[in-house]
Amino acid sequence: MQTPDIITFDCYGTLIDWESGISSAFADAAALAGGSLSRQNIFQSYAAIEPVVEGGRYRSYRDVLTETAIRVAADLDWTIDPVGARFLSDSLPSWKPFPDTNIALERLRERGVRLAILSNVDDDLIAETCRHFTVPFEFIVTAQQVKSYKPAEGHFLAARERIGDARWLHAGASIFHDIVPTRRLGVANAWINRKGELVPSSDEARPALVFTNLAGLAEFLA
Repeated sequence: MQTPDIITFDCYGTLIDWESGISSAFADAAALAGGSLSRQNIFQSYAAIEPVVEGGRYRSYRDVLTETAIRVAADLDWTIDPVGARFLSDSLPSWKPFPDTNIALERLRERGVRLAILSNVDDDLIAETCRHFTVPFEFIVTAQQVKSYKPAEGHFLAARERIGDARWLHAGASIFHDIVPTRRLGVANAWINRKGELVPSSDEARPALVFTNLAGLAEFLA
């Protein structure tokens, strides 16, 4: 394929190791309360519950994280109140990039590719996260700005207004949040399949490109 003029990225799960961040936040909070939780159980529950919370009425991502934390805790037989559940949103600024993230972003930028982020997050939280990156982004579209959460189309429509006719590729780690809506809208996509999951075969969910990490994407476009 031709090198895109711009690549938009999902952030948490694609650029940022949110699974480690979320699991560590839960495990640390449970330990302070005198309990223990397994990483596998934490994220399995989280991955099922968060999209349900996001799919309701729009609320800030801090509130999404708080409500999700309460529901995940209950699913794991641990009761916490809304104040105690703030540990999750409080931890988000400390979640770190994957080891390949900054190297790949720098390589793409050196190639002349413009970079942007489309993320299900609040503006202030993504600002904290961006301190972990070694490259600037041309623009960032957040859930707070469009008042909806992917896989709703708000992020992508807002990005299209900014991008215009430039060659655009969207890269994300979630089939549900990123690949399905980009296929529906006719946006070129790349699945960052860090877990080595089976590639979907259905027309609505099949990614155009698949890479095991961002380094693979950067190498392909080099």
